[in-house]
Parts: sequence; structure tokens; C-alpha cells
Amino acid sequence: MRLVIERGELLRALGHVTSVVERRTTIPILSNVLLKAREGALEFKATDLEREVIESVGADVQQPGAVTVPAHMLHDIVRKLPDGSQVDIRRDAEKERLTLTAGQARFALQTLPAEDFPDIGVGEMGQEFELSAQDLKRLIDKTRFAISTEETRYYLNGIYFHTAQSAEGARLRAVATDGHRLAQVELPLPAGAEGMPGVIIPRKTVHELNRLIEDSAAAVKVAVSPAKVRFEIGTVTLTSKLIDGTFPDYGRVIPQANDKEMTVSNAEFMGAVDRVSTIASERGRAVKLNIKPDKLVLSVNNPEGGSATEEIGVEYTAQPLEIGFNAKYLLDIAGQLEGERATFKLADPGSPTMVNDPGDASALYVLMPMRV
Repeated sequence: MRLVIERGELLRALGHVTSVVERRTTIPILSNVLLKAREGALEFKATDLEREVIESVGADVQQPGAVTVPAHMLHDIVRKLPDGSQVDIRRDAEKERLTLTAGQARFALQTLPAEDFPDIGVGEMGQEFELSAQDLKRLIDKTRFAISTEETRYYLNGIYFHTAQSAEGARLRAVATDGHRLAQVELPLPAGAEGMPGVIIPRKTVHELNRLIEDSAAAVKVAVSPAKVRFEIGTVTLTSKLIDGTFPDYGRVIPQANDKEMTVSNAEFMGAVDRVSTIASERGRAVKLNIKPDKLVLSVNNPEGGSATEEIGVEYTAQPLEIGFNAKYLLDIAGQLEGERATFKLADPGSPTMVNDPGDASALYVLMPMRV
């Protein structure tokens, strides 16, 4: 194997694939990245047995071949090479070494055989469709904050993607919940996604996918099977196992009969919550909302730290209500709303509250109250 590649191209591709490589693993080859040189291109592959990332970039290949080398070490070496340098890569099969040369710098890395590298991306994918990178990013950005980190309820450790029917017709819907808050976002069902099985995409895959979409404006090709999902984003392919579990019937926690409605300037509300919660204890983070016609008083009382109150104007005509929420959860949800105003649909101090943007019916959020 022998090739020459520009340092910037090499660094970009390594940046995409090495993020799935665990720094500590009991299986040595999982610390490595597979390099496969073929005519005009160098292909990179990395995996942690749950996720696999493949990228292909142009290279001047003089002799094809394949080998695996330590991923993070290779990434660190290339990162420290001068900008614009040409990197000469060749494999010495006899010494089981991969040699990198750039200018006067020369590195020799230990290798492991390419044929021992695992492949999780094989297998048929039943359903295929395309989404714009912008749409997929929106589905992820507006739901991932609500993914549970509690390992015992492993089926909540991801985003549930599935098809659903609404008043607007067939939709592709993303839902995440940790039992305290729920985020639901949807968009028109893409062609080809009809009959797609509901799938739970793991938290790590969601974060990886979000990072890869950042660099792309291209359409994303999505392929789904009952056990795996694959995303093709430009020159990068991300394959991931799915969470093998049943997502709960989240529709039961979305309140249908909340009859008290409060509308508030979202920026004013976020500022007030942020200010009064400065006093809140790290453990509780509870903020009390005292809602009266045209007036909202936010207050925090912390026996150890003091107290804080702030009053803002709201649109509210129902009976007065006192209800408490976790300040961080309130800010997380308010931060997802794109419009200038936020609408809260409330019932009583012990029931879930629905939050949405009056101008955007495609996203809704549910928040469980706290005792204050």
C-alpha cells in the first residue's frame, strides 16, 4: 500500500471517523481505524461495535492495499503536521508498520491486519428515503435535550423516530422523553418512508449524527431496518445499531384537556427564569410560577441561599394558579421555541403542562411540575 494525500483532507476525514473510537477498549483492533486504498481514493472506517463511520476522500494511490492503525494517534500526528503539506503513506508489510512522511517528519505506526476489522454495516436495509440535512438537524436539535440518561430505562436513551398521522396528514415524528419532560417534533413524511418501523436511535448515535450534519448542506439518505439505521451524509456513511426495546405510549402523557392558557414573551420569560434561579439550590432548582390575570410572578426560596422574585406581564384570563417547575427544564424547553411568544397550557399544580410556540404547530413540549 502506498499513496500521497493532502494533510487537510486527511485531517477532515479522520476527524469524522475517530470520534466513534473509544479511547479505552479491551479489544485492541477497536482502537484502530481501517485505511483502505484503492484507485484514486482512500477509505476510512472506524467502529465501536454499536456505530460505524465510513468516509472516502481523494488520494494519489500508487499501490492499493488495506491496514489498520491506532486511530487517535494517527489523528494527533496529522493534526500537528504543517498546513498544506503532502503526506506520503506507505505500508511495510514485513515489519508490520505504516510509515507517514511529511516534509522532514517521519512516523512509523504499529498495524493490525485489515481482515480482522469488524464490519457492522452489512445486511439488507428495508426502508430508504431522503431528508434535507436541515430537516434532520431540526428533528434532532429540538428533541435531544429530553433524551434520558438513566440506564435502567434503556428504551428512553434515544430518540424515537416513527410515522404518525395528524390533522395535516402523514408525518415523520421524533420524540424523546426522560420522564420529567417530553419533546415532540414532526415534519411531512418523506417519499419512501411510508410503513417505516418505529426505531429508537441511541443517544451516542444522535450526537454523532448531529456533528456530521454540521458540515453538510447535502440531502441525507436514510435507510432503516428493524435492527439498524444508516445515514449517508455527503461522503460519510454512519451505520448504527438501534435500541432493542419498546418506546412507551407517549401519547398518554400529552395533556388534552388543559384549559388554562398563558401566553408570554419567550425572551422575557427566559430572562426572568434565569435570573431568579440563580438563588435556587443545585439539587432542587425549583422555581414557582404564581399566575394571575395579566401577571406572572416567578419566585425562588432557598433556605440556604436566600430568595428572589420577578414579575412579568402575560396574557392570562383563567383562575389564578401556583405551579412549580425545574428551572433548567423550563429553560431547555423555552430555548427550543423559535417564535417570540410561548404558550403554556395548564390544568392544576400536579398535572403535566404543555408548552409550544403559537406560530409553530410542528413542535410541542410537555413538562411535569415539581412541588414547591
